[in-house]
Amino acid sequence: MVPPVPPVEPPPSRWVFPNSVEAVAAAAGDGEVIGAGADLEPGTILAAYRHGLFPMPVRRGVTAWWSPEQRGLLPLDGLKVSRSLRKSCTRYQIRVDTALDEVIDACADRQRPGAWISKEIKRAYLRLHHLGWVHSVEAWSPDGRLAGGLYGVAVGGLFAGESMFHRQPDASKVALVALVDRLRDGGASLLDVQWVTPHLASLGAVAIPRAEYHQRLAKALELPRPSAWDA
Repeated sequence: MVPPVPPVEPPPSRWVFPNSVEAVAAAAGDGEVIGAGADLEPGTILAAYRHGLFPMPVRRGVTAWWSPEQRGLLPLDGLKVSRSLRKSCTRYQIRVDTALDEVIDACADRQRPGAWISKEIKRAYLRLHHLGWVHSVEAWSPDGRLAGGLYGVAVGGLFAGESMFHRQPDASKVALVALVDRLRDGGASLLDVQWVTPHLASLGAVAIPRAEYHQRLAKALELPRPSAWDA
């Protein structure tokens, strides 16, 4: 286990994001992108999450800032854990923040459908990790191999999930179960999953309107850093 790093606030971004849900909606128009460009400095990325946005490349070298009109989240009291998944939870060891580099590389594998994580995105999130804002939850097999995991950004009571992967059956789901348990027990209130896919829907994810997401986000950001990342 890597000793926990108290979050270090980076220098503020030189870019200005829309400061209300109305401004975000106006910038997005009929779509989900409110703008493109800016930079991937730690202060810029954190400002985006605090304004309900997240970065994702749209083409090589160009980062867009997204705000889905229907935002995906996983209620911390609504995770669906089947009997077989609960059994799978006993097959893996859960670790936190011991292999973020490898987790991101696995999530970025270009052989995966829909892979989108660029080298620039990886570098940016590793910088945020070293400042204490990005965390990984990992499922390890009994023979010591990384079987699956996920990573995301933690700000106050928000955890914004970025990506997940598995190399062995149910390993990413087991990491998600561990994440939800930690967030709920640690006092977090909001697990953002960006969009609801059929896979996430089967685990209990739901979509809510952008305006409602911003309301929940404001409350989550007022919460102290949860103890989920202290052990």
